[in-house]
This record gives sequence, structure tokens and C-alpha cells, in this order.
Amino acid sequence: MFALIGVALVIVGFALRINPLLVVTVAGIATAAIAGIGPVEILDAFGTGFAGSRSVTTFVIVLPVIGLIERYGLQDQAKHLIGKLSKLTTGRLLAAYLFIRQVTAAVGLNSIGGPAQTVRPLVYPMAEGAAVQKYGDLPEKMTEKIKGHAAGADNVGVFFGEDIFVAIGSILLITSFVDTTYNLTLEPLALALWAIPTGVAALLIHGTRLLLLDRQLSRMAFLPAPPKGLARVDE
Repeated sequence: MFALIGVALVIVGFALRINPLLVVTVAGIATAAIAGIGPVEILDAFGTGFAGSRSVTTFVIVLPVIGLIERYGLQDQAKHLIGKLSKLTTGRLLAAYLFIRQVTAAVGLNSIGGPAQTVRPLVYPMAEGAAVQKYGDLPEKMTEKIKGHAAGADNVGVFFGEDIFVAIGSILLITSFVDTTYNLTLEPLALALWAIPTGVAALLIHGTRLLLLDRQLSRMAFLPAPPKGLARVDE
């Protein structure tokens, strides 16, 4: 029971907004120490875990490249391109990206998209450019809303699309857990097929939300600003 102290440390650390890496590391060490694991075994577990998932750190190589192409005007060119397409609104663009992201994730191409390599340098500037073309200069509240929906389209697309691909890690984790825990044979292909209705539902629901984003932006753009010097009610 005392081993659950690690979970409490994670909750408290996240609530206090402490560095997540530090929180998880401290929680892992505390849990291992309570379980009677020695310092050498703890260090070995950390090393083994890092070596087994070292491919996760490959984004460090990509980030400087993205920063370099942004410096030389990638975002500006994306906005300029969208400015030539008058029919393409912010909601339609993000809905199209959601569809593309989900389809590519369903065939195992997860790495071609993502918040760092695709959303920030391309998708968000194009979505913002579509809004600027229609409404002019955008207030900060509108730009933040577009940022959130651009990142959300990527997350929803990959989350509900990757389970359709039979060779993804989540599918293999589920099948192995069911086999070892419940002694049941669960085929990856059957699990992937059952993920298709969920993926279609996610595409329809979130795609509709993205299409309705245009109405929300229109209301925000034409909402009259409060007179200067007018105090807020709660003040």
C-alpha cells in the first residue's frame, strides 16, 4: 500500500506545476525505495528504460531544423499561400488536416505530423492566415483559440487513427495485457477493426466542431470591444 505514495507524489507535483520530469523521477525513486529496491537496481532500471526508449529523443534533432526554416520565413510563406485561397477558412483547413492526420496514422505514418514538426510551422500559420484574410488583424484571444484547435486537430487525429494500424504499440500492449492477465487470445487485427467505428465517430464529431469554429471566430471578430476606462463588474 505504501508503494502508492509515488502516485500521490505525481499528483501533488503536477498540481504544484513542478517540472514533470523531476516529479516523475522523484516518484519513481520513492516508490522503488519503499518497495525495497536498492540504489544500484534503481539506477539500472532508469538506464534500461532510457536505452529502450531512446528513439523518443530524436525530436531534438528535428527542432533545430524547424527553427531554422521558421527563421527564413516558412510561417510567412504558409500565410501567404493561404491568402490566395479565399474559399479555405480556418475551420475547413483544420478539418481537412484532421482527416489527413487520422488517415495517415491509420496506415502507420505517425511521424509525418505532430505539434512540433507540422502544427507550429505549417498548420497553425495557415489557419491563422485564413482568419487574417477574412477578419484582418486578430486579437490575442482569437489567435490562442486557433492555436488550441490546431493542436487539438493533430492530437485527436493521431489518437483515434493509430489504433486502426495493427502494428502500433498500443494495439500490441492491449493484446499482450489481455493474454497475460485474463488468459484470452485477442488478435491485433480484430482490435484494429473494432477501432474503425470509434475513429469514424471521432472524425465526424471533432470535424463538426472544427467546421463550427468559423462561426465562433466570426462572433469573436465582430464582438464590440468594451469602452476604454470601463471597469469590470467583478472589480
